Amino acid sequence: MHVVRGVLVGLVVCFVSVSTLSAQEGHTYEPGTAGTRVLDGGGGFAIKMPVEEVNLGGTELEIGEIVFPAGSRGGGHRHTSIEIFYILSGELDHIVNGVSHPLTKGMVGIVRTGDTVVHRVTSDEPVHALVIWTPGGEAGRIAPGLSERPIEP
Repeated sequence: MHVVRGVLVGLVVCFVSVSTLSAQEGHTYEPGTAGTRVLDGGGGFAIKMPVEEVNLGGTELEIGEIVFPAGSRGGGHRHTSIEIFYILSGELDHIVNGVSHPLTKGMVGIVRTGDTVVHRVTSDEPVHALVIWTPGGEAGRIAPGLSERPIEP
């Protein structure tokens, strides 16, 4: 539990530092926001984007609220950013470079740039997770394969 708190505190400090830096450099950002858009893959898979370049004012990081439907298994893929998952509910088999790491509520999964990752839901319920990508840009890379709708205020 101390590791999870430490990671989350570190992310908050990073985010605050990034926000302060952007403000000092004159970037435009939204200090309070409901997010930007929802990327919908159908079948219950969706990513709500609370933070990305358009409302952060920079590309330092992105935050998504992701839902994996029960029984889903993603294919092996790689990211151009570090990916950090914080599990809000459900059970996820977080397979990194062929090694399984079962994650449950309150746990964190990490993927470094260049690693191969597979996400497999092992619970009878969907997995809800907060995903952080740093640097940002992953949502744009993923978006072309998904439908998109704005977040209603």
